[in-house]
Amino acid sequence: MFPNPTPTTFIMLILGVSTFIFIMLLPALLELKRPKDAGPRMIADDANFTQPKIRNMPIVNVEEEQGFDQILIKRIADVIAVLPNLEV
Repeated sequence: MFPNPTPTTFIMLILGVSTFIFIMLLPALLELKRPKDAGPRMIADDANFTQPKIRNMPIVNVEEEQGFDQILIKRIADVIAVLPNLEV
């Protein structure tokens, strides 16, 4: 790390690291001491919430639409069979 470490070097290193950590945590400590907002809010009773429209969507049978061709499956199997033979 350093060619000739001395106690002064270690003290400066410890002070520097602790100062850096303190500076990085200072905003969080100040926010805990004096928060900017009043905390959780209550939900208004007159709020208008709508249900999602997912119930009205038709369900599609994916298995029928994604049928694989036998020729395509054979080609993929041939490519996979060649892969172990590529190691030299």
